[in-house]
Amino acid sequence: MYLGIDLGTSGVKLVLLEESHRVAAVAEAPLQVSRPQPLWSEQAPQDWWRALERAMGQLREQAPAALAAVRAIGLSGQMHGAVLLDERQHVLRPAILWNDGRAFAECAELERIEPRARAITGNLAMPGFTAPKLLWLRRHEPGLFAQVRQVLLPKDWLRLQLTGDAASDMSDASGTLWLDVAARRWSEAMLTACGLGLEHMPRLLEGSEPSGQLRGELAQAWGLRPGVVVAGGAGDNAASAVGVGAVRGGQGFVSLGTSGVIFLAGDAFRPAPELAVHAFAHALPGRWHQMTVMLSAASALTWVARLTGCDSEARLLEEVAQLSPRRRAQAPLFLPYLSGERTPHNDPQASGVFTGLRPEHGRSDLGYSVLEGVVFGLRDGWDAMQAGRAEPDALALVGGGARSDLWAQLLVSGLGCPLRRHEGAQAAAAVGAARLGWLAAGGDERQVCLAPEGGRLFEPEPGEAAVLQQRHALFRQLYPALAPQFQLAAGLAA
Repeated sequence: MYLGIDLGTSGVKLVLLEESHRVAAVAEAPLQVSRPQPLWSEQAPQDWWRALERAMGQLREQAPAALAAVRAIGLSGQMHGAVLLDERQHVLRPAILWNDGRAFAECAELERIEPRARAITGNLAMPGFTAPKLLWLRRHEPGLFAQVRQVLLPKDWLRLQLTGDAASDMSDASGTLWLDVAARRWSEAMLTACGLGLEHMPRLLEGSEPSGQLRGELAQAWGLRPGVVVAGGAGDNAASAVGVGAVRGGQGFVSLGTSGVIFLAGDAFRPAPELAVHAFAHALPGRWHQMTVMLSAASALTWVARLTGCDSEARLLEEVAQLSPRRRAQAPLFLPYLSGERTPHNDPQASGVFTGLRPEHGRSDLGYSVLEGVVFGLRDGWDAMQAGRAEPDALALVGGGARSDLWAQLLVSGLGCPLRRHEGAQAAAAVGAARLGWLAAGGDERQVCLAPEGGRLFEPEPGEAAVLQQRHALFRQLYPALAPQFQLAAGLAA
């Protein structure tokens, strides 16, 4: 039995995975995001720990015998967050998260200080990455910056509490802008550009390697055996890839989580920073991946449900499903940039926009517009990633939004690529974390990293695809037209 811990933005999710690949139990506890100022997004690491303890309590009630049989633990987590520790490893301030856009000016500064940044990291400097956050901290909170002795990513702070070890894996470290991604080691040049050194960084390991053992007092309190191995783990998307068996070139997935992601695995490092496509190390040795990211996906559905007074996302999806094809074709267009955007625009100032509103539009129309807008945002990233690339086979579909048949079909018709949704797709990152724990305990990749069997295959519907293509052409005209207004509005709010 193997335990996967996934530290997401909206909650902590745990799975117990059997060697038959059956998920024996699932538990989760919610988290909230704090936005104290425009563009800011923060969480208190102590809240992550409390959520983990609540979820572990649920598992112990559900499946105590399975929990007692756990041999290893794997970690998955939201990427890019900056957890700042002092000399006693105490947290200095709330963690600055992946969808925080305050450090946009520091991105240009970083690339000015270190002109080789893109060549070293393979990535464009973006506000969500960890390195610009530390430049922002040095400028705006210099007293606190002076106290920083270690910087950890979110899941790695959990590891510190679980094992006492400060370590990170290659996939998660790729999103800091401090990693030489091709060489899979920390870059002293990139650290120096931020006023840091190797002494501020945790040790690096592959995601399938052991990083330590669960503390004895935690094992006793949670009902686990002594000596449980904790794996290096992975950033959430690399973990999801391991969870759906996307570990070889051409394999990948589309994720409808808090953010939206398209992920393609590869056996070589293929950076494309000029397209705002991410190029990161995979969670397994000798492999890399490309990824496009939009910052608001399923979170946009949550937002519009709350905005329109709907009691749940599920209820709003039911209402949207009742709209006729003609009504959908007349819905407003929606730019899904509620937290700014990464691929392909790299614009933290971009905002959400409805255009084409009329008196006859209601809640269901806005709900449809948001679903469609997320599809179009992913399509823009897909087009950037596909430049010069052969069309892949069917990709897996994962994330909480993947539970909706309506959204899955809309996404497939919008992308023009078949997608297969496997059972338990919303827990792919936690399953991948458990699989990395399995590998760290001596598992064979050929038996561990399998693609799930079965699942529903969604294929493009020609009539829907034709309408979406026309509406996407209108959608693509909106950002270039509105980008100057986003900048002006940001200046007024400053």
